[in-house]
Amino acid sequence: MSDNDRPSSLRSLTTYYKDGGMAIGVTSCLKFPHHKAEEARQIRPAEHAMGSHTIDWREPPPPECLGGAVAVGNFDGVHRGHASLLSALVALARPRSAPTVALTFDPHPLVLLRPDQVPPALTTPEDRDRFLHELGADQVVTLRTTREMLQLSAEQFFSEVICNRFAARAMVEGPNFGFGRGRAGTVDTLGKLCADAGIALTVVQPVLIGGSEVSSSRIRSALIAGDVTTVGQRRGATLGFPTANLIDCPTLIPGNGVYAATALLDQKLWAAAVNIGPNPTFGENARKVEVHLIGFAGGPLYGHSLAVNFIRRLRDTRPFPSVSDLVNQLTEDIRQAREIAAPHILHI
Repeated sequence: MSDNDRPSSLRSLTTYYKDGGMAIGVTSCLKFPHHKAEEARQIRPAEHAMGSHTIDWREPPPPECLGGAVAVGNFDGVHRGHASLLSALVALARPRSAPTVALTFDPHPLVLLRPDQVPPALTTPEDRDRFLHELGADQVVTLRTTREMLQLSAEQFFSEVICNRFAARAMVEGPNFGFGRGRAGTVDTLGKLCADAGIALTVVQPVLIGGSEVSSSRIRSALIAGDVTTVGQRRGATLGFPTANLIDCPTLIPGNGVYAATALLDQKLWAAAVNIGPNPTFGENARKVEVHLIGFAGGPLYGHSLAVNFIRRLRDTRPFPSVSDLVNQLTEDIRQAREIAAPHILHI
């Protein structure tokens, strides 16, 4: 993906790791422009306070979620395609003085239907909700995914959830939208149901970058390939480059390599160099994520939260003939990372 697919504000997904009680959020640049978030904030009516809710599909939603413009989806990664959809949702809702409602699910339906095919998540639920709010969603409602809900036909889901519980006045979806048991309902199905119910429907065309559709699947592929521009142990301290060593990642991380990044620690943003992969120089094969905060001298980070924003991939991981050769390369990695991160932070 190109630079045009990058958010100008480095809004991004967050992946959490734990190492001895340290929770780390590793973020990879996702695909919605900062000006869209600014537009959404500027035109949100004061009476439409933001909120996030998790409910059973049979429960009535909170009153502030009723009578709104509704978009249904997984919204994983909250990329530019989602931003386009939310923009259309705001356009439908504001003339009606209606709230904008993003309706999503947790866990992902595939967890129950085909657990061996569940894609790695791009965002945590908390970050997904935050990004959706920034793009104009007044209310984010997460339905607890149950087998009972997944057995609803498209017509039943529309009648029971969209109409009876949310009293939707408008809807926005993409052309590939599928809903109901087995995703049997299509956007054409939705169009007929909306017409019969007197609900306005806008179908938003996919966002294309370089002739290809922006999608969560495309972002996953880019991350696995280490294309973040488009999208450990204590040994580091003895080498002069102390790192936060992270394990047990519940969401997708980029492919192996060395990256320039920024890292947010206790509300302060640092330049960072990140190594993902094994340490071949020391004969280690385990895949690890190691984050070096450039200029940080505050000691161990156990018990702190750290959010890392990948900016650019610098190189492959590889073995070095000697420790001194490794140190020389790490010094160069840090120089590059500092230079690349400089435009994004103020105190380098």
